[in-house]
Amino acid sequence: MSSTVILGIAGSATVLVALFELMRRHRLREKYAVLWFFVALGVLLLAVFPGLLTGAADLVGVEVPVNLLFFLASLVLLVLTLQHSHELGRLEEKTRTLAEEVALLRLDLQRRERRDRPDGPAEHTPRDGS
Repeated sequence: MSSTVILGIAGSATVLVALFELMRRHRLREKYAVLWFFVALGVLLLAVFPGLLTGAADLVGVEVPVNLLFFLASLVLLVLTLQHSHELGRLEEKTRTLAEEVALLRLDLQRRERRDRPDGPAEHTPRDGS
């Protein structure tokens, strides 16, 4: 076995073990785990069967197979970035909506407290002899 194959297998195995450990500890959501599982599986397949990359490069018309690999890796990273940007925007909107709701609830609570309070603070009256 060549060092490239060993390195690819070790890298894939490391990603898979880390993936399952993160899922076990509830640190990674399932929808991301599926994506990373397929990425690790793809790396494992390419490490064990390097001819797949060469065949795919010939099929697509890319002269250097590694260029196809870098293009696909860049594409995966682009899709991940777009997906995370979408979720970040959605979460920012939810946070803003929740902050507005909390502010309205606080305002309503303050109005109710003022309405339920007796008129003004009790005035201090001095005792006889003071």
